[in-house]
Amino acid sequence: MNGGAPVPEQRSVSGEMPEQPPPPAAETDRTDRSHRAGTPPAGAPGAGPQGSAMRYAVLGPVRAWRGGDRLAPGTPQQQALLAVLLLREGRTATAPELIDALWGEEPPSQALPAIRTYASRLRKIIDPGDLTSVSGGYALAVRPGALDLTVAQELAAEAEKAAGSGDLGQARGLLSKALGLWDGEALAGVPGPHGRTQRTRLEEWRLQLQENLLEMDLEQGCHTEAVSELTALTAAHPLREHLRELLMLALYRSGRQAEALAVYADTRRLLAEELGVDPRAGLRELQSRILAADPALAEPEAPAEQPASAPVRPAQLPATVPDFTGRTAFVAELGDALGSVGGRVMAVSAVAGIGGVGKTTLAVHVAHAARPAFPDGQLYVDLQGTDGSAADPETVLGSFLRALGTPESAVPTGLDERAALYRSTLDGRRVLVLLDNARDAAQIRPLLPGAGGCAALITSRVRMVDLAGAHLVDLDVMSPEEALQLFTRIVGAERVGAEREAALDVVAACGFLPLAIRIAASRLASRRTWTVSVLAAKLADERRRLDELQAGDLAVKATFELGYGQLEPAQARAFRLLGLADGPDISLDAAAALLDLDADATEDLLESLVDTSLLESAAPGRYRYHDLVRLYARACAERDEGPDRAAALSRLLDFYLATAAGVYALERPGDQLHAHLAPTEAAGLAFTDRTAAWDWLFREASCLLACVRQHAGGATLRRAVDLLFAAKDLAESGADARQYEQVAAVALAAAEEREDLLAQARARTILAHSYRLTGKFAQADEEADHGMRLSAAAGDPVAGGYASNIRGIAAIYRNQHPEAREYLGRAIEEFRADANRPGEASALSNLSRVLLESGESAEAVALAERALAIYNEVGLTWRLANGMYALGLALAASGRHEEAVDQLSGALPVFQENRQPLWEGMTLFRMAEIALTTGEPAKAATLAEQALAQLRRIGGDWRRGNVLTLLGKALFALGQQGRARACWTEALGVYERLSRPEAADVRGLLAHAPS
Repeated sequence: MNGGAPVPEQRSVSGEMPEQPPPPAAETDRTDRSHRAGTPPAGAPGAGPQGSAMRYAVLGPVRAWRGGDRLAPGTPQQQALLAVLLLREGRTATAPELIDALWGEEPPSQALPAIRTYASRLRKIIDPGDLTSVSGGYALAVRPGALDLTVAQELAAEAEKAAGSGDLGQARGLLSKALGLWDGEALAGVPGPHGRTQRTRLEEWRLQLQENLLEMDLEQGCHTEAVSELTALTAAHPLREHLRELLMLALYRSGRQAEALAVYADTRRLLAEELGVDPRAGLRELQSRILAADPALAEPEAPAEQPASAPVRPAQLPATVPDFTGRTAFVAELGDALGSVGGRVMAVSAVAGIGGVGKTTLAVHVAHAARPAFPDGQLYVDLQGTDGSAADPETVLGSFLRALGTPESAVPTGLDERAALYRSTLDGRRVLVLLDNARDAAQIRPLLPGAGGCAALITSRVRMVDLAGAHLVDLDVMSPEEALQLFTRIVGAERVGAEREAALDVVAACGFLPLAIRIAASRLASRRTWTVSVLAAKLADERRRLDELQAGDLAVKATFELGYGQLEPAQARAFRLLGLADGPDISLDAAAALLDLDADATEDLLESLVDTSLLESAAPGRYRYHDLVRLYARACAERDEGPDRAAALSRLLDFYLATAAGVYALERPGDQLHAHLAPTEAAGLAFTDRTAAWDWLFREASCLLACVRQHAGGATLRRAVDLLFAAKDLAESGADARQYEQVAAVALAAAEEREDLLAQARARTILAHSYRLTGKFAQADEEADHGMRLSAAAGDPVAGGYASNIRGIAAIYRNQHPEAREYLGRAIEEFRADANRPGEASALSNLSRVLLESGESAEAVALAERALAIYNEVGLTWRLANGMYALGLALAASGRHEEAVDQLSGALPVFQENRQPLWEGMTLFRMAEIALTTGEPAKAATLAEQALAQLRRIGGDWRRGNVLTLLGKALFALGQQGRARACWTEALGVYERLSRPEAADVRGLLAHAPS
């Protein structure tokens, strides 16, 4: 099924129900257990409004419903009779067959009367007439779709059809739905030989479905997600070699080659000890291919047969302009090169880097024409190479990988790792990559596909002579004939035909620059009362100015002047002021604040600017400038705006600060931060819905952080720092953590330059917060120490409490418990003095950790309970989960494991729903610790794998080392010694690199583990 994957036999997706019983299958997290309280699961018999019809379930305990009401199926023997009849699918079961099914070879003397008694009781439960007596036996009528087993069989059959047609996405969904019908072990608690046989048969079928689903996961690149489930299944079925193969492949594709090879070593040892045999050929071959780094193993086949719904065949090209004109020679040259040279890099750039010459338009047109040659997709990115915030190749690679179907959790950190996975993902595919507006060759090298059959089309203002193997094309302005043709297509042949000479004057005044021609023609097209001669006369002065300019961007600036000069005063003001704001784009609400207008008036102005091609509509309610237009707009603002320039930017800063402060307050009722923020004159958005507020914060992350960077200095410094403080949740999300840390460093440097003690205190506290989240505890402690001292000098309760709390946390992780107790005690005092109840609860939770380390378990539990009570009292949202997490740790250390798991299990979905990958990963890690302590190594390994997947992108290497150490212990307990050693070896490398004391413990584990 998957190219290069070690699936030796081609089995049907729906699986076969075997006759020989295998070991029982383990439950997976794919199963929806919401129906355990008695309501049938969605999609199962009994789900939905079906009147009072009877419905049954055998994939779990034997159950029956009439409509939505759960019925009591009776004693175990009575359930056994019901199960026999249900599995006969309406066929008659004779009395001897029933007796044999319930009791086997040693039935009781009154077996037949007992059968009749059970049947009589069943008739009182189910619909009249459904259970009939036939020739001394019985038959049960079951309506189509009324038994969960038949529904599962139908779903599995549909999945097989979907997979056969290449629709793996649909097949995966159907198999997941089928597996979701299980509620634990099939026929659970049903006695008798028939129950045992059928239970084994159904569990084997379930395991086959799980294997097939995991194969599909690997074929679609979901290898990281598959590791945790395969770890659990191999622990439950250690001798099932096919599961071991899938686990090896999943680990290898997740970049964990040593663990993949360790799985083989563990399997070979286990098979020799238990069965006296060697691994089968498929497993041996896979080991050899991993050792040889077989490129075919890196990723599944090119997604030529994937369904359109699966995000593995990107089509990201911007729309080509309908009036594309001329450039015939360039189109032919580039088209021939794209069609004939697979994997060749081509660069489209303008002479002297002139903007507006049509590089992007040409590249997009050529790319669309070449789409048939690249059936596996087209990628596009604007690299923003012409301004000071050029796109980071690492960020671009993350976007490309996700577009190619790589799950978020499987996207690695680091430029080199992402580039390697990107090239592996493209191997064997035919994908066109359009890299628009590149800064230089260094920016694009990591973005180039490494495989033949792919191609990269690049636009840039510079000639990339240092890009090896590139096909260079210098794009000049249009010829007079092409320029006139473009002008005619936009304005209309009738108007131009009547004034051909005037039209030639217009395009000449535009310098034959495509962007300038488009702007001028669009203005004329939107003004039906103008003639071409009127436009030519208006451009006469501009023509002279263009002649006086030398070359390059000045020519573009003059071209923009043509459109700008025709704007109404309100449009021109909006055009100038919007160009002042940093950030990739701007929302309608932010623009309204900047312009000091209401949303409706702002939208009318912005849409009118879109009509003039001076502004782009990036998405509904969001707008952006072309980079050159933004520079021109700023030049206009500097020339034509007075005090309103600073006032506009101040209003924008106020908008972001007021809105972010509102989101912060909504998330943290009882927190006093809002009372200590710098005052704002402009209002922000007001949210009552937490989800909407949360969405706004993350949607505006890039613009908000750009605003902080832009205003980190002068009179706006304190507001900029406060905005960063109010948006601190961005640091915990993972997606924006790196950018947040960088901006915090900029804010600190500006505060130091201005010698503003309060701003320095808060900036250092913010930076310490960011360092703590990424596991840089020494740096966090250093910054927090400065923050504490500066806050005392400035009399700032905000930085004082939070800096002390961070120092306490850092001390805990550095095993400095007396110091931690001191810092956290101070934090509690600071928070109480400020009436900051959530802050107090946080410090209490952390102090409970210190008491745990000191052996004061009862006191630790009491503190954690006090913290949780505060969170409940103030009505906190997801922060309540932090209290549950802390209490779970205290309970676990006190040996109250069941209560601890209850707390952690309650916190986990809250973290998941609120986009907190760090806390989600840490909660899974703590649950894994408890599982290992309570003798459940398989469960511990599964949870540790899930934690590892979450903490790959946030939390730092130290936390990842902790999870690897725990995972190794769980695997060792499961007898997977080779893979355990691989985990410990990787963890040891992390600890040694960080000079952590845990390295000694891991060396001890490795020393006592068989090699």
